[in-house]
Amino acid sequence: MKGFVLGLILGLLAIPVTVFIYFHSGHPPVAVADQPFLLERQLVRAPLHTRIEKEMPKKAPISASETNLMIGAQIYHQQCAACHGLYGLPSSFAAHMYPSAPQLWAPHDNGVVGVSDDPPGETFWKIKNGIRLTGMPAFDHVLNETQMWQVTILLANADKPIPNDVMNLLKQPLSFNAPSSQGPTLPGVK
Repeated sequence: MKGFVLGLILGLLAIPVTVFIYFHSGHPPVAVADQPFLLERQLVRAPLHTRIEKEMPKKAPISASETNLMIGAQIYHQQCAACHGLYGLPSSFAAHMYPSAPQLWAPHDNGVVGVSDDPPGETFWKIKNGIRLTGMPAFDHVLNETQMWQVTILLANADKPIPNDVMNLLKQPLSFNAPSSQGPTLPGVK
């Protein structure tokens, strides 16, 4: 009996020691090109979706007016397009991220554009809080609530007709200039 208990204790101690050695030996998949861990996506998605469903706002406080869509497009063009692409202009490096950044103006196989089939509250939650280990930053200290909703409303309407001025902005290629000492500015947004 003592041998069994001692074996059980040593076996239980061996597991965390083995995991510690594995992670500190440089063998885990940490490069973008590495294959993911077994069940990695499932282990990350379940708590993410559960938390979003629990915390996301149920209703958007602003409408899809032309003004809100235009301001949302200006913010999107400056803050989001580098990773998530523009209308007809996918990001040049999004596919080389892990996980790859979704292209929010590209139609899926089922014809849905970007996240336009997601509840707006889900998109707002992701913009506000970001998503760990994906490269998606939290914008809650970069944008105010109204600005986050303006981007959300723009993306929620990506599969619907959008005013020409808004669409023209979403088709303009990005220009990467050296940042100013005062940080980026958004046209029409203070």
